[in-house]
Amino acid sequence: MHVPDETTFSSFISEAVTEADLARVAARGMWAADGRLDPDAARLGQTLAAALEDETRAELLPDALADLVARVRGLAVPGFPRIETHDGLRLSAFTLRQTAPGPHPLVVMPAGWQPLGWALFMYAYLTLAAKGYHVVAYTPRGLGLKGLSSTSPGFIDVAGPNDRADGSAVVDHAVEHFGPSAIGFLGESYGSGISQLVAAHDERVQAVVALSTWGNLATCLYDNGVRHTAAVAALLRLTGGKVEEKFDEPTREILAKFDAGVDMAEVVAWGTERAPWSYLAETNEKGTPTFFSNTWHEGLFAANQVLETFNELTVPKRLNMWIGDHAVPEGSGLIAPPAEPGDVNIPMREAYAWLDHHLRGERNGVEDWAAVSNQVMFTYRTVPVRDPETGRPTGENEIVEPARREDRADWSEVTTGTELLALTAGGAGGADGGLVPADGPGGAPGEGAEPPAWERSFIAGVDTEATAMDKIMETGKAEWAGNPKVYDTRKIDRIHALVWTTEPLTGSAAASGDGDGDGDGAADGAGVARRVRGIPELSLTVRSTAPAATLVAHLLDVDEEGLGRIVTHEPLNVRDLTPGQERRVTWRLQAAAYDIPEGHRLMLVIDSKDPLYADVSEEVAAVWTQTTIGASDDAPAVLALPLG
Repeated sequence: MHVPDETTFSSFISEAVTEADLARVAARGMWAADGRLDPDAARLGQTLAAALEDETRAELLPDALADLVARVRGLAVPGFPRIETHDGLRLSAFTLRQTAPGPHPLVVMPAGWQPLGWALFMYAYLTLAAKGYHVVAYTPRGLGLKGLSSTSPGFIDVAGPNDRADGSAVVDHAVEHFGPSAIGFLGESYGSGISQLVAAHDERVQAVVALSTWGNLATCLYDNGVRHTAAVAALLRLTGGKVEEKFDEPTREILAKFDAGVDMAEVVAWGTERAPWSYLAETNEKGTPTFFSNTWHEGLFAANQVLETFNELTVPKRLNMWIGDHAVPEGSGLIAPPAEPGDVNIPMREAYAWLDHHLRGERNGVEDWAAVSNQVMFTYRTVPVRDPETGRPTGENEIVEPARREDRADWSEVTTGTELLALTAGGAGGADGGLVPADGPGGAPGEGAEPPAWERSFIAGVDTEATAMDKIMETGKAEWAGNPKVYDTRKIDRIHALVWTTEPLTGSAAASGDGDGDGDGAADGAGVARRVRGIPELSLTVRSTAPAATLVAHLLDVDEEGLGRIVTHEPLNVRDLTPGQERRVTWRLQAAAYDIPEGHRLMLVIDSKDPLYADVSEEVAAVWTQTTIGASDDAPAVLALPLG
């Protein structure tokens, strides 16, 4: 994306956006295959900004978008102010002020963590203005490409105290210039965290929509003794500049400590200060209605920390959980109209409905919503995509019936029971162990099964085919589109991983269903054997030839041919081990809503590496070490599988 040294959008945008461009953006969303901002999405946002700066530039847009721009221009006056902060910075902002007599509520949208700043979500601002809202969008300090008018000066505060104060300064500006009847914040990713934090500290904020959000930044960075290095690396690529240009010295020191894995208590304290979870008392006292949206296979802000924050909220609240990864479900709806006329981006439709209800007082069904709505992996119906010239399958699928959603009054109602599965020893020659009903004493295998005491070893330090995803956001984008990653479980190297598998499952332990979709795995008419709903938990003993070990647990749904799809995963770093001595460990995997079809098997894979995370291979100063996992008579190895 070329940006002149000093520019407004209308001065350098000259290439028209075609219908084909729009279709690509609607299909691909915000992210390119390399995890960076999609160039077509960026150009669309820039062109819309240019059309609002200079109405003659609307000729560069397809007719429907040009009509939307003209309609909004008839309702609202666009503005491009600089909003001054408490320490003298002038944040780049974009406004749409309604001209008709009010009252008009206001929506404030802090930009997400990406190099285009507020200009990326122009379509969302137009949508809100067409609904009668004043809009103020702004780029948080430090984000954006040098020289672009939507870039804000200063250093990135990473949702720290300055960002909270900046959000209130934006509200001050809006109150002075627009006199809104009510004020809400809508944020995506970084903007969603800032939205929650401003609302917790500013009583003027009356509703929040937090999309692809976080509750606890500390555990997004570091959890179970594991640094989430790939997530941080992905974010640093999206700032619009070099680390030394974008962050002040104290923040660079935190980033360096994170990168080196030293003084992690300081990193955790830094992240905790930036966690909406830390200010739940303030949010609850103010009673601010809060809407969360996240994904099961979120690569940046894992699901469990959002659930923990959501569960502690006592305000009017809503949680939507979707198939996919960060900003994938709602991303295209923020930046572009649907590819097909009449289609709707449901995640954004519900986000807008939340604002309409709480800021405009509309009785639009939100008052009757359940607090939780879970989309069930991968219960959509798909058909193969065929090449239009040859008629042959391309290897991709398209969704013809959306995945089922399940409403619950509260997260506590998602899990209605737990099935305990005991891990058993493998057979001769490295054969996989079993996952069998743990209906014996203390979670041991049931009567007639092998004795609970066993141990198995693998060589650590080498990755296997069992990985959480191929690429952050890209793998989840394929999931969302009907093409979840397929694992050939026969290729998982049993020298460097341990595997346990159930027998083919029947429906005897499945909770009764309340939907009408069985997913692709049950497309042949088979029923559902297990309705996994909630947070699995794994307990076992571990020892190592080194003083530390990494355990990465992956749960897979595996068909009769050995092909699998991931249900959930979670890593654990175990330190301060005494070589030869066992340690009992328990950790929770990420939450899931997944239907396992009849005849499929549940597979647990434990290895020592995953590209998303920092493992202990550097700490132990050895290339390969041996990790031993086991169970004893009084401490069986058990997987607690939540059902609902």
